[in-house]
Amino acid sequence: MKQLIILLSLSLTLNVSAKYVNGTVTDEGGQSLPGVNVVIKGTTSGVITDINGFYSIEVPSEKSILVFSYVGFESQEQKVGKRKVVDVVLISAVEGELQEVVVAGVSKPKFFRGKKSAAVSRSMSYTTGFVQDQYANYNTEEYSTIHENGFKKVLDEALSTFSIDVDAASYSNVRRFINNGQLPQKDAVRIEEMINYFNYEYENPEGDDPFSINTEVARAPWNEKHMIAQIGLQGKKIELENLPASNIVFLLDVSGSMSAPNKLPLLKSAFKLLVNELRPQDKVSIVVYAGAAGVVLEPTDGNDKKKIMDALDQLQAGGSTAGGAGIQLAYKIAKEQYVVGGNNRVVLATDGDFNVGASSNASMERLIEEKRNEGVFLTVLGFGMGNYKDSKMEILADKGNGNYAYIDTMKEAKKVLVNEFGGTMFTIAKDVKIQVEFNPTVVQAYRLIGYENRMLNAEDFNDDKKDAGELGSGHTVTALYQIIPVGVKSEFVKDIDPLKYQTNDQKIVGSNKELLTVKFRYKEPNGTKSKLITEVVENEIRRSSHNLDWSMAVAGFGMLLRDSEYKGDLQYADVLQMAKSSKGTDEFGYRSEFIELVGLVKSMSPNN
Repeated sequence: MKQLIILLSLSLTLNVSAKYVNGTVTDEGGQSLPGVNVVIKGTTSGVITDINGFYSIEVPSEKSILVFSYVGFESQEQKVGKRKVVDVVLISAVEGELQEVVVAGVSKPKFFRGKKSAAVSRSMSYTTGFVQDQYANYNTEEYSTIHENGFKKVLDEALSTFSIDVDAASYSNVRRFINNGQLPQKDAVRIEEMINYFNYEYENPEGDDPFSINTEVARAPWNEKHMIAQIGLQGKKIELENLPASNIVFLLDVSGSMSAPNKLPLLKSAFKLLVNELRPQDKVSIVVYAGAAGVVLEPTDGNDKKKIMDALDQLQAGGSTAGGAGIQLAYKIAKEQYVVGGNNRVVLATDGDFNVGASSNASMERLIEEKRNEGVFLTVLGFGMGNYKDSKMEILADKGNGNYAYIDTMKEAKKVLVNEFGGTMFTIAKDVKIQVEFNPTVVQAYRLIGYENRMLNAEDFNDDKKDAGELGSGHTVTALYQIIPVGVKSEFVKDIDPLKYQTNDQKIVGSNKELLTVKFRYKEPNGTKSKLITEVVENEIRRSSHNLDWSMAVAGFGMLLRDSEYKGDLQYADVLQMAKSSKGTDEFGYRSEFIELVGLVKSMSPNN
């Protein structure tokens, strides 16, 4: 008994100084940061912040020091002392990173496009203690070539037809380049994805159609003689509890190329956020692939979150990349667990570097198209840098009736997998096509800004066999047309020789009160026959809204990054002014972040 009392007394003495500390971790804009590592310095004891940036940790004494680290931010140390609450604001690592990217003989940092030169002192630290060195030697990132849309004369081609695009991977990838002190490769800049990264305050849909149509016309900020016509769709928001049951297969790349901290470790933390959104009626399976593909988690109910997260925690990177085998196995499981009327989806997370098995784009496309027609859709999440295969992942998502996002931080993971969970995971309309007919009475020529890889032939609009884009719950889609009015002289309007076998005379019957007519076709998620909606846009310029001003600012930034021949006299300072004046409601800080990115590029550009 005496020994027991002594042991209890000793135990109380040893733990008398131990205590719990909690707090919240945010960024400079006040947004909570989920997934931040909080570790007691000199130990392996630690926790990560939850979806609201909150943490709670037991520390041995007041002398303890907490280390806060997060991808894309500077790590920070905080001595506990007598505090019970330790709130932390993490600072973006951008400034420190830019200082490391210097050229011999140059007094201030410069941006680089693509592969860095040998003059670069060293590449940037992506997380504490980790230096990304692959750029110093090689860069095998792949992007599909973009041939920018040019102007079309209305009398020659009155119809413009394209598929909607809700992907946003290009914006976060461009952000990654800029935060790493580089200008992005031109083909990495897909302007429509940059515009559609942001939500817009469009009217909510009413009636039976799953989206509303919003149009607006204004002067082009980069050419006052031109006009900009905006076409916006607002998808119907379906509350989480009303969404159909999900059958989701996580298909995770665990090959050797995924070992970097901004790949598999970030992937695992990101998917834990998604797991927290699952409901009891949802099911999750996990398939991994490296040298071969295998199942690491059989179908598991969404309320068994610990089991799913434990399976994620066990993942390690190594081996080659049997992407083809992994996709086949994931679709097999998805089909076996198929939920009639539900959300059946494969979620592929990878750097896109498939190099073993059925890895060609053509064979992947055929497989995914086949499964798409069977009701299993595909979401693609990209990770990493250096060997990133954007072109391959974009194609897979397009063919799989899904969407494509690039995850570079936990903040982006929260955006895609939590804030926009319904839009990312639940389709409310598929094969959504837009066809615009311009009125030659008032429109001389037009061009669609972006959507180069989403263009369709005019006859595809009425062809229900022709695949097009999908719209998710609560998603917005925005498209901009640059218009040259009749009577305006422009270097972009080219004349052609008279035709030999037919005349160029065409009878114009349009009223000058109408600028254009826009038509939409869409199918229900499980439907096979499309529905048609028509909207007329009046030939009237009014004071532009924040919606249009913001989308024009983003489009202008994209044109400057691409060094577009259509950018006119636009400068980064103009983009910055437009963005600041049209920021509007910015609940999650995404627009403030864009303004910071434009400011960074402006400060690094020789002509500002």
